[in-house]
Amino acid sequence: MSVHYTDPFATPEGERSPVRRLRGRLPSAVTLWTAPGPAGLTVSSTLIADGDPAHVFGLLDPESDLFEALVEHEVFGVVQLASGDRQLADRFAGLMPAPGGLFAGGGWRETPYGPRPEHERPWAGCRLVGTRPAGWAVLVEGVLAEVEVAEVEPLVHYRGRYRSVD
Repeated sequence: MSVHYTDPFATPEGERSPVRRLRGRLPSAVTLWTAPGPAGLTVSSTLIADGDPAHVFGLLDPESDLFEALVEHEVFGVVQLASGDRQLADRFAGLMPAPGGLFAGGGWRETPYGPRPEHERPWAGCRLVGTRPAGWAVLVEGVLAEVEVAEVEPLVHYRGRYRSVD
């Protein structure tokens, strides 16, 4: 048996999508979106637009439980994850087992916009404005109804891995 330092199932370099490779080279904040139900999903395609009212945009999987709950309840929450939240991000991305469900184990506070972690993190409660197809995802637009700011070392996604900002 030999040890591989690369993924033997990875798409060969010459066959990889240039669009996906470009997207992977754009560092992005890792957020957790939640909705009543409860439902949640790790999202690294979140954009906040200041204004009156302020808006949030995100690309979601149209087949995710979160997207269904968000459309049904027309509200959702967005939490900025911190550098110590890697396992939480993996759990909500479906990359780590979640015995008892995504929200099992406590540490959650209920809000009208869906559950949010009890620990202090930047958070926004949002009202759904609309959705539309965008590539293989759905572009979700919301209005920020409540905002709480906290100082955390952000978790960033870059080239397929989580990173901290130094």
